[in-house]
Amino acid sequence: MTDFRTVLFDLDGTLIDSIALILASYHHTLAAHGHPPVPDADWLRGVGTPLRVQLAPWGSTPELLDALVTTYRAFNLEHHDRMVRAYPGLNQVVRAIHGSGRALGIVTSKGREGTLRGLRAVGLDGLIDVVISADDVDRPKPDPEPVRLAVERLEADPATTVYVGDSIHDLHAGRAAGVRTAAVLWGPFARTQLEPGAPDFWLERPDDLSRLILSSS
Repeated sequence: MTDFRTVLFDLDGTLIDSIALILASYHHTLAAHGHPPVPDADWLRGVGTPLRVQLAPWGSTPELLDALVTTYRAFNLEHHDRMVRAYPGLNQVVRAIHGSGRALGIVTSKGREGTLRGLRAVGLDGLIDVVISADDVDRPKPDPEPVRLAVERLEADPATTVYVGDSIHDLHAGRAAGVRTAAVLWGPFARTQLEPGAPDFWLERPDDLSRLILSSS
C-alpha cells in the first residue's frame, strides 16, 4: 500500500454534493436565453470541465457566451448555500486526513470564488493547503496541467500523491499528470461510466477513502 502524503480532490461531486444545483443552473440559463432544454445526462457528461466549455455551443459570439456565464453564475450563487450539501461522513474523513499531517489540495474546473464558497458551505474551509481552479490554468481538465500545478505548488512527490475525483475527466487528468487516481462512487457517475478512466482505486464510501489514506499511517 502506498503511503500517500498528498491528497488532491476534485470539488463538485467529490467533496461537495452540488450536482442538483449545477443542473438547475444550466436549465435556468438556457431557459432564460430562450434555448430549448437539454437532458441532464448531456450536462453530466461535461461535469469536470469549465463552465465556458459547457456553455460554448450556445455562445456563438464572445458576448453571448459572457451573457450565458453571467446568468449561470447569478442563479448558482443565489441558490448555492441552500442547495449545496456535504456528503455524509466525508467531512470527518477529510478532517482526519488533514490532522494526520498530509497535504490537501483542490483541483477543480470551477472558478476560485465558487470553489471557496463551496468549501465554506460544507465546513471544509481552512483545511485545504492549495486550490487550483479554472482561473489558474490555461488548459483545464482533462489536460494534466491543473494537477501538475497543484503538485508543484505543494512541492509534492507525484509518486506519493493521489487525485480523488468523480468524473472521467478527473481520472484522465490525474493519470496524465503521473499521480495515482481514485474514483468516487458517491457522485453522479456509475462505475461503468468511470471504468474507461482506469482508476487505481475505487471508493464506494468515505470510509474507503479513510482506509486508503490513513491505513498506511
